Amino acid sequence: MKKTIWILLDDRIGSRHQAEGVAHYLKASDFEVVNKEVKYTIFAALPNIIRGRTLMGIDGLSKKELVAPWPDFVLSASRRTAPVARWIKKQNPKTKLIQLLHIGRFGAKDFELIFAPEHDKGKYSPTNMIYTVGSPHFVTKEKLDEAKKTWSDEFSCLPHPITALIIGGAIKKRQFTLNNATDLAQKVKNLKKKEGGSLLITTSRRTGVEAEKVIMSYLGDIPQFSYLWGDKNPNPYLGFLACADNLIVTGDSVSMCCEATATHKPLQIFTGEKWLTAKHLRFVNSLVENGFASIFSGEPEAEKQGKSKELNVAKDIAERISQL
Repeated sequence: MKKTIWILLDDRIGSRHQAEGVAHYLKASDFEVVNKEVKYTIFAALPNIIRGRTLMGIDGLSKKELVAPWPDFVLSASRRTAPVARWIKKQNPKTKLIQLLHIGRFGAKDFELIFAPEHDKGKYSPTNMIYTVGSPHFVTKEKLDEAKKTWSDEFSCLPHPITALIIGGAIKKRQFTLNNATDLAQKVKNLKKKEGGSLLITTSRRTGVEAEKVIMSYLGDIPQFSYLWGDKNPNPYLGFLACADNLIVTGDSVSMCCEATATHKPLQIFTGEKWLTAKHLRFVNSLVENGFASIFSGEPEAEKQGKSKELNVAKDIAERISQL
């Protein structure tokens, strides 16, 4: 008989994609996967020590979905969903709880396993905590194969090598400065001048209008396909990953960097100056030290490296859950 696992899907895309990535492999492991959408009220902003093992902070429709029969497992993927998972266990103590991302000291003992990226490692490391290189993500071989079918004709006129340039931006109180935007653009231009080929460029909300303008002013004369923040056309992100020959990703986004490793293609990460936090730098260094990426220098190193190693944290986590 299949074991049932509820996936608590947060409305934040980052944690949602992590949960969806693990769920994909759980289905392959013969779990019955049930998605539970969790929508919030203003009380979700309260610290978990106040929310406790209650449904405080989620809306009425979400509460109506959380009824017996209770599952064998619950996968929670954010601080805000952790109290919901703990409430479910309160109703049915036999339910095993799995948590993605560090939730702090309060309530951690209720979870069978907690998976957290090693760059988040702090003083509090309970025995049920498992540290991973990077984070789980939603990009799979099947998604990449489908994206290649969809987008390859669109990019067929671009000369090779095709470099996907995936740009994030500001983090917390650290802006993506015009100096860093200029540095990135100059290095990319130098790379393409030496190796030729073309670009697939995408920016994010965090890039900023002025930084985006700087980057595009430097790279405008290189053959390219661009999808900039605010474009209303279908998002080609998976197509970029699937069709590029190599990738350059900014180091501000753990998810974007981890997703890029799913391609098995040469991956270089841009770190900039006085921009990334200590945690971000630890993460980037862990990718480099484990052979998943290299630091972007603006030189055509990618072809020398060959294919990168695949980082598949979602599959590893699903296998650990199956062992329970």
